[in-house]
Amino acid sequence: MKPERHRAPDEVLRRVQGEFLEMPGLRLTEPQARRLWGLDAASCDALLGALVDAKFLFKTRDGAFMRVEHATPVKATLRPRQVAVA
Repeated sequence: MKPERHRAPDEVLRRVQGEFLEMPGLRLTEPQARRLWGLDAASCDALLGALVDAKFLFKTRDGAFMRVEHATPVKATLRPRQVAVA
């Protein structure tokens, strides 16, 4: 497989978007994405950041990236926790 760092940035971007579109529910951490696409840390961070900024991906609480269409909105309200008295 040809390392992605030797390809044009637009080509890599299209490939990454294509993979997320072809595999519904795809969920990757940054290290997994770097290995899958053969990217260095800076390039991968920039690519994933651009896709998050474009609202194509979102970052989960545990640091994985998923396509936005598969996000389920959660309405949360912050309330003080009630402590059970034994």
